[in-house]
Amino acid sequence: MNTSIEGLLRLGVVSWIARVALTFPFWGSGLTKLIDFPAGMAEMSRFGLEPAAAFNLATISVQLGGSLLIILNRIAWLGAGALSVFTALTILLVHRFWDIPGEPFRTIAFHTATEHVGMIGGLLAIAVLSVQEQKGAGMKAADAATR
Repeated sequence: MNTSIEGLLRLGVVSWIARVALTFPFWGSGLTKLIDFPAGMAEMSRFGLEPAAAFNLATISVQLGGSLLIILNRIAWLGAGALSVFTALTILLVHRFWDIPGEPFRTIAFHTATEHVGMIGGLLAIAVLSVQEQKGAGMKAADAATR
């Protein structure tokens, strides 16, 4: 790999930008549902999620909490896991392309569902990298202590 690109990718700010960008759909949605709580409740009701207030509050908590854990790289595996489960559930509960009889809505829901699968992959990659970074940092600390 090109050493300048490798050096750029090792910068902490690049990792932070990647975490912010990956979680943008979640914290953007969570903030929107928090700022306009009635609209968030209406969205929950539209998909048959009742009581709407409880589902909206749970959604906000998972979206903002999971995003924050990833962005701050503090138990990022937990944030990534929570957002992955949440995302998988939205495919089953909201983007049910297999139940949509008409086009173009079936195709739109199918593409949204497949994009969600890709997002789950990205979240899992963040979890793996976070664990590897922490393991690497722990080994560096142990090496420094033995010197």
